[in-house]
Amino acid sequence: MSDIAPRLTYRRPQPSDVQRLFAIYGDPQTNLFNPSGPMASLEVAQRLLDHWLEQWATQGYGWWAIARVEAPDDIIGFGGIAPMDYLTTRRINLGYRFAVQAWGQGYATELGREALALAFETLGLREVFGLVRPEHTASIRVLEKIGMQPFDVLDDVAGKAPSLVFRICHPTTAFN
Repeated sequence: MSDIAPRLTYRRPQPSDVQRLFAIYGDPQTNLFNPSGPMASLEVAQRLLDHWLEQWATQGYGWWAIARVEAPDDIIGFGGIAPMDYLTTRRINLGYRFAVQAWGQGYATELGREALALAFETLGLREVFGLVRPEHTASIRVLEKIGMQPFDVLDDVAGKAPSLVFRICHPTTAFN
């Protein structure tokens, strides 16, 4: 971890976050590399939020609601680590989505480092994966900056190039 003061706060999502979740996930700009496109409705946002809340209830961790330290009530994104199915394989996935106004400020890298600290130092997980579309160079750079390395590809979008799978292992764990 760095000696630099954190710029972001992280908390468990709350039911009242549904409007902000929809605003971020429904924005076409935040979905430029999402094959499914922007979130279609507030009802879809509610289902996703319910899923996240269920993960928190059953796993004890999941995606965070993220805000700047100086504006803790203004959610600028959602992200962290949570179990996710990579087709038929269950993985601990690092992911995030930030509002456009939060782009280009290093927040994804900061979030990634905090999520990995939770995974390895607090939860004692052995490995964390990241799934990214091959044309999403900014997210690929983030994953590389936090120490993740290319691991595999996943043919998860019909008619499109496979997604890239990145992985990082717990520093004291050796994998083949």
